[in-house]
Amino acid sequence: MDLMNRDTTIEFLNRHVQTDTLMKHLLTVEASMRGYARKFGEDEARWGIAGLLHDFDWEICPTPESHPTYGAQILRDAGYPEDMIRAVLTHGEHTGIPRESLMEHTLFAVDELSGFVRAVALVRPTKSLAEVTPRSVRRKMKDKAFAKDVNRDDIQKGADELGVDLDEHIAFVVESMKPVSARIGLAEPSA
Repeated sequence: MDLMNRDTTIEFLNRHVQTDTLMKHLLTVEASMRGYARKFGEDEARWGIAGLLHDFDWEICPTPESHPTYGAQILRDAGYPEDMIRAVLTHGEHTGIPRESLMEHTLFAVDELSGFVRAVALVRPTKSLAEVTPRSVRRKMKDKAFAKDVNRDDIQKGADELGVDLDEHIAFVVESMKPVSARIGLAEPSA
């Protein structure tokens, strides 16, 4: 089985992911990871698969604190490479594992932001990423009741770890997500 094949990973996800909401989140993070891989001259398929896998165990974990450590062993048993597993393990602060590679820093940087950008698009009248700007995202970040589970500090810290301005990071993630708009429940951008 070719684990670096996206279709194989989608089959793996279909065995573990229970909701459409989680699958859409995984697809948003995959799109953002692929965008940054292109920008940094990295392996787009590999980075995309890491994005797809990062939260696969969220719904099957015995406790939220066990995520993603619980899933790391499932990934090892399935044969996924250790650099991807390490990226999955470092995408949250609570594991205490320091991020070292560019893939690890990028996954952390796009995880919360990708989900937040999608949430901002969903409350726009057109449900389109075309209406999502760094300004609109920053405005929603100030509203603590909006997407309250998203850690705003992690969004800023992710941009800092990548060494990019937050507005530039937001704009880049928005653009990276546009090609998958329909698959993540948003209106397709106008041509």
